[in-house]
Parts: sequence; C-alpha cells; structure tokens
Amino acid sequence: MKITDQPVSLPDFSELTPDRVIALTEETLGRRCTNLCRPLTSYINRVYELELEDGGWVVAKFYRPGRWSRDALQDEQDFVRELAAQELPVVAPLTGQNSATLQEHDGLFFALFPKRGGRPLDEPTEAQWLELGRLLARVHAIGATHPPRDRIELDPHKSTARHLDYILRIAFPRPALRERYETTVRSVVELIAPLFADVERLRIHGDCHRANILCRPGEPFHLIDFDDMALGPAVQDLWMLLPGHVRDSRRELNLILEGYETFRTSDALDLRLIEPLRAMRFIHFTAWCARQKADGGFARLLPGWGDEAFWQQEIADLERQQQEIRDALER
Repeated sequence: MKITDQPVSLPDFSELTPDRVIALTEETLGRRCTNLCRPLTSYINRVYELELEDGGWVVAKFYRPGRWSRDALQDEQDFVRELAAQELPVVAPLTGQNSATLQEHDGLFFALFPKRGGRPLDEPTEAQWLELGRLLARVHAIGATHPPRDRIELDPHKSTARHLDYILRIAFPRPALRERYETTVRSVVELIAPLFADVERLRIHGDCHRANILCRPGEPFHLIDFDDMALGPAVQDLWMLLPGHVRDSRRELNLILEGYETFRTSDALDLRLIEPLRAMRFIHFTAWCARQKADGGFARLLPGWGDEAFWQQEIADLERQQQEIRDALER
C-alpha cells in the first residue's frame, strides 16, 4: 500500500455509474455489453463484473485515484502479463483496441480482466502445500529478472517508516498514547532493520494470503490480485499462507519449502524475516485503516477503531510481536 501525502476523497468515483462503466468497457474492447453490471467487493478500488452480448463476462477494475502512479500500475500489469506468458496460472488484463492494458478516462485509470470463478483456498493438503511452493518459486524466478519502475519497497526504513509517519498525523485520544505507539514502532524498526541489510529484493505478489489463491476444479491454483505488488524479500509471499507463527507451522513451512526447491533454491528465502515481516504487516494494516478513516470509510472499520482501547491493544500486540522476534532470533 502506498501512502500519499494528501488524502484523496472516495467521491472521485462518484461518476462511475453503471452506464459509464458499460460505456467504457464497450469502448475499450469494441464489444457490446448487456445491461448486467454488478459491483464486486473491494475496499480500495471499484470493481464491477459485466456480461458481454456475444457471451462471457469481464471484470472492470477502476483504480483508486492518487494511490499509485501510472508507472506503478503498469508495473503491476506487466508483471502479471510476464507470468501469464510463462504459463503461470494468473489472470492477466485484457488488451484494449488501443493495444494497451492500462486504460485512462478523465484521469481515472482502469483495466479489464476475463472473469474467473472459483473459491479461496481453505486448509491445504500436503500435496497442495507442495504446489504452493512450486507456484511461488516460479513467480519469484520471473520477479527476479528485473526491478519494477515505481513500486513500494518492503523495508523497515522505507515502507514501515512511511506508514508510521502517516499514522502519527491522525488524532490520538491522548498524546501519551501517540508517544507510546511511536516509541514501540521505532523500537521494532531498530530491532529488525539490520536483518534486511543484505537481503535480495525482487518483484513479489506482496499480499499472498489464502483469499488470493483461487481454487478451480481440475486446475492448478490461480494467484490473483496483484494490487499490492512490491519490491521485497521473497519470503513475504510465503509467511501469510502459514497457519500461525513459525514455531507452530514447521510442518507446513517445510512442505512449502520442499515445493519451492523444485524451481528455485530456498536459500534465497531468509526465514529470519518472517516474524519481522509480520510486525511490519501490523503497522501496514494500521496505516491502511487510517487511510480508510481519512477517506470517510468508517463502515469498513471495526467499532471503536482509533479509541484509547484500540491503541492500547495495538501497542500490546506490537510488544508481543517484538518479543516473538527476539525469541525467534535466539533459537
């Protein structure tokens, strides 16, 4: 998630009526749509599924203004197309009549995708853990071929520091809580930053949890939603798939590493970074929620978000995770 300095109001999407979405889809593809245009759940972007008159469905994804630059959006689409060209199971954007995948209308960027049904990955079997390892190794082999032009870099002194700066701009119930939160985060950053010093950075999915693994009968897993694609350590794409902390997920981790070795050496995965990356995810998510609040998305936040009890819990969670990191480094 890229945090911009100036909040961008969600009403920028106000002109995205069904008629407008249908018209832009028809103009881009040169194909007629029926009147079926259904909104799909998306916290950040605006996403719709549309039926085509000549058969089939497409998904129109309108990117939230101000979140990513044109180059950053093109980075995402180029990465997915590179993966698709190597026959990896991803859903690549469609090329429009203008020979482009990234479209723009009145300053609003969007892309069209073929609709793919399926269900999120539940509890993987032993064979599926191996398959996940093979899939991610192939993704990373391609991700390592060249860097992106303008994607966020997962690093304590870069992405996490940026998230903290944004969080500290919002109103805390008491100054003392703000000070405690800042002190705790900076302490975590100081602890984990040396671990990132010599780690390989490559293009990664960035948000690889089970809801972004699509299961389709008789087909390999499909990896979807590259919206949070980043430049970062490869192990970021593994740890969110695990059922818990490393100490409680040895079996699953060993299986996914065994599958990974099929296409890429697991020596490229620095397992020491798993718990530090989990701490960074805590801060990332808090910044994401702060952005939703700034944009008026209160309905997306849990009741009590941002009150005194919330910040006390956030601080306690980070302190526990900090101890988890220390314990893991001592093992």
